[in-house]
Amino acid sequence: MLDSRLYHHLVTWLGQWPAGQRLHVVSSERRVRPGWDGERHPVVGVGSRAGVVLSVPPTHLAAVRALGDLVVDEVLDELPRVLDLPGWSGYRAVFRYTVAPTPGPDPGEWVDAADPGLPSWLRPFGGEVLVIRDEEGRYLAGVGVKRHDGYGHELAVGTEPAARGRGLARRLVAQAARRVLDEGAVPTYLHATENVASARVATAAGFPDHGWTLYALAPPPPGPPRSP
Repeated sequence: MLDSRLYHHLVTWLGQWPAGQRLHVVSSERRVRPGWDGERHPVVGVGSRAGVVLSVPPTHLAAVRALGDLVVDEVLDELPRVLDLPGWSGYRAVFRYTVAPTPGPDPGEWVDAADPGLPSWLRPFGGEVLVIRDEEGRYLAGVGVKRHDGYGHELAVGTEPAARGRGLARRLVAQAARRVLDEGAVPTYLHATENVASARVATAAGFPDHGWTLYALAPPPPGPPRSP
């Protein structure tokens, strides 16, 4: 049985869940509003073995559905053209979630994302982030929380190269997942299919691979020339 928090997260984030067919294209106003990072995320989809729900802007629902009986990968490749997003590209990731993170100690501390001693990649998360420092107070590893809605929070982890191989990432991810659950949401975790290290962290932290996939569009890399 699907956890109620995950169900409500997917309904809120995508506009519908579950899929009513192999590829179910739906629309949501969330595709035209700022997301967790203040940026627009015009396409988000989640697929399970039962089918894929692909969420697009309401203004483009008919055009995407008009692509016809294509598989999701083919539709994803067509979306930059259909949505008039030149330079954007489709990407896929393994979508994981947990309601039973790996038990263990809580080695990290929650600090403000604006703390001057943190790396720049943690700042966009806002609120509090979870970090581990060494005995001299130097940052070693951290977890940011993408607070998509009140039901689902996505975790992202990073470890300094010199601190890798100590199990810091898996301990932090499990600790952050326990807090997300305590706050009433479900923790999720994404990683590229080929990212073996991230997959190992997820599994060790208690995020099993259910065979689910995340589908989205990525903007072009920064730097001129760039489309608005």
